[in-house]
Amino acid sequence: MRASAMLLIPLLIFMLLVDIYTFRGIKPLLAKLANMLLRTSLAILFWGISVLVFAGFCLFMFGIQHVKQSDAYIYVGYLVVSFALFYIPKFVFIVFVLLKDIQLLFKAVINWVKGKRKKSLTPNNSGRKMERAEFLYQMGLVLAAVPFAGILYGVTKGKFNYRVMRETISFNHLPKSFKGLKIVQISDMHLGSFNKKFDQVAKAVELINEQEPDILLFTGDLVNNFAEETEGWESVLSQLNAKIGKYSVLGNHDYGDYSEWESADAKEKNLAAIKQFHKKIGFRLLLNETETLNINGEEIALIGVENWGKPPFPQHGDLKKASENAKGQPFKILMSHDPSHWDAEVLKSTDIDLTFAGHTHGMQFGIERAGIKWSPVQYKYPRWGGLYNEKEQFLYVNRGFGYIGFPGRIGMPPEITVVELT
Repeated sequence: MRASAMLLIPLLIFMLLVDIYTFRGIKPLLAKLANMLLRTSLAILFWGISVLVFAGFCLFMFGIQHVKQSDAYIYVGYLVVSFALFYIPKFVFIVFVLLKDIQLLFKAVINWVKGKRKKSLTPNNSGRKMERAEFLYQMGLVLAAVPFAGILYGVTKGKFNYRVMRETISFNHLPKSFKGLKIVQISDMHLGSFNKKFDQVAKAVELINEQEPDILLFTGDLVNNFAEETEGWESVLSQLNAKIGKYSVLGNHDYGDYSEWESADAKEKNLAAIKQFHKKIGFRLLLNETETLNINGEEIALIGVENWGKPPFPQHGDLKKASENAKGQPFKILMSHDPSHWDAEVLKSTDIDLTFAGHTHGMQFGIERAGIKWSPVQYKYPRWGGLYNEKEQFLYVNRGFGYIGFPGRIGMPPEITVVELT
């Protein structure tokens, strides 16, 4: 409880400073409204929303000491959205308030240097100065509406606006029978975050099936933390189809490491139930092992490792063990949840041709338009989304199917990847 209070105090100070400075900017605009009741109502609404957001954080921090149930992620999502909706736009607005303050300060310094009377420094003496201030504040309000609308779209429509990304990759040594092999990849479902929105995900399942995959790969993070998140999803996800087979690996969230458990046995049972769910929906879960794919007597290797990530992420993956049965195969595909594994081990010491990863989500925020490809996650993961290659080895990083933390996607739609081998 003490830790919760220590987090709430700086949060309260931060929110108060932002709100006070924002209200200072909108106060002159409110003063121009002729209706006294409307002015008062808008002021009450402004402060009332701030009080409700802070009260939400208080209830969560004191009411949920540890993440022990899947619903906790839903509550966190509500808080994150509330904070983002009402404080990111305020930051945009504050920029314009600061611009006016800087302008006044600059003029004050000049007037002081020139030795003008103190009276001339008061901004209210000039109607022209007030008009400039109001123009800046009005401009700030207009531009603050942009992130507000973007966030609102991201949490309502953007998180279900599934995008199909297509790539064709050519390999000289690919066995002829596998020419034209169509691989569909999905990653990072985080089922608990969907809050039982079965219909929306069912539409995505139909879109995946429309791609007519030969093999379907799922590269980890089925859940946020708990096996209970899979309840109700079997009937939806078992509808996923692939001509040859469906294969999966575990991600960092699947091990239940982001919770406190009553015992080690309880945590192990949680993981066992998650593994069993893969089987229920028809996926072959690869746990540091190789599956041999055969077409017309020709073979390639599909290798699947458990999660391997840079600390603090767990390193359950054992690439050497997983690849033992792939020796001698003319072509190798790897499934590894974390793309940092490719640089750390795959490139250095293997002849694996094509690796599929996920994990980054594209941070659920970014820009991929008009030749621009940017997301804040690139400063943590240089290979964060799309196709990469070094010489004859390739990596594809899926931007994620679901979401966690922030329950939405802005400029980074959920992805269904289609890769065709030639």
